Amino acid sequence: MTPDDIEAIWLTLKLATVTTCLLLLIATPLAWWLATAMTRYKHVVSALVALPLVLPPSVLGFYLLLLLGPEGWVGRLTAALHLGTLPFTFPGLVAGSVLFSLPFAVQPIQGAFEAIGKRPLEVAATLRANAWDRFASVALPLARPGFITAIILSFAHTVGEFGVVLMLGGNIQGETRVLSVAIYNHAEAMEYGAANLLAGGMVFFSFAVLLLLYLLGGKFWKVAR
Repeated sequence: MTPDDIEAIWLTLKLATVTTCLLLLIATPLAWWLATAMTRYKHVVSALVALPLVLPPSVLGFYLLLLLGPEGWVGRLTAALHLGTLPFTFPGLVAGSVLFSLPFAVQPIQGAFEAIGKRPLEVAATLRANAWDRFASVALPLARPGFITAIILSFAHTVGEFGVVLMLGGNIQGETRVLSVAIYNHAEAMEYGAANLLAGGMVFFSFAVLLLLYLLGGKFWKVAR
């Protein structure tokens, strides 16, 4: 394993960690609204959140490239604020990863909130708990399995990204060359031994993530019974 490969692994773990933390901040209030809102626009928002599940990653990456680039309105805004443009930078990778992994964070948390039902919150209300207390002291602890699933899925999905990060970040060593791009580089150069080593690690990591989810799912199911 070369120093460049180690640097790509480190950058991938950094990207997955930052993305997962941001997703928890964004997905928690969004999932709560989707789980409790009584409005017809809820289905539109749910469809938008789930869109990355069916869109080809290259399509999402292409439109993010246009949106965040110098001709896009977000790109113009960041340039006006003297922040530069986001494509082909690590912050750009984070922005793309957050959007691409959003459903993997929102849907488990939303499902956990919906599984709580109204009864525990109504009981808390009779004890004079305000809306924030009911959310923080009742809903969040009871939704813990959903948060654990969201964290695991968001982190793992970000680690395995390719299309979005390649379109939006390119292949800049030390800045945007993540693990999936490093595997692609080795395969393109016919360095199959190095590609196999990194790809094998990804297979093991993916299997470990799925096994952990199944073990946790069984544990929480037994507790619920």
